[in-house]
Amino acid sequence: QVQLVESGGGLVHAGGSLRLSCTASGSIFGNGVVYWYRQAPEKQRELVAAITSGGTANYLNSVKGRFTISRDDAKNAAYLQMNSLKPEDTAVYYCRLIDPARGVDYWGQGTQVTVSS
Repeated sequence: QVQLVESGGGLVHAGGSLRLSCTASGSIFGNGVVYWYRQAPEKQRELVAAITSGGTANYLNSVKGRFTISRDDAKNAAYLQMNSLKPEDTAVYYCRLIDPARGVDYWGQGTQVTVSS
């Protein structure tokens, strides 16, 4: 059973930083695209950042310049470095791996990020 496990969430003051990790239970990243989503209470899940196997990254406008997505396929891991955090960044953050060529679409269970003002 393949699993994606997020970690690194927590409570931080506004302006602080957190680094989220997404670790796979096996060597599954391959050519897949890794995504970070978030879902705040009573809001729809939104895409925060994505990174291809070649390292091309894209970001939600509101996090550009503050968040950095990266991946280390040798470690079966992806990361989301979050700086200058704001209260509106408070949400459960999920990682997701999609590789249509292999029929792969995995989600992690989520990690809570809370930013206090």
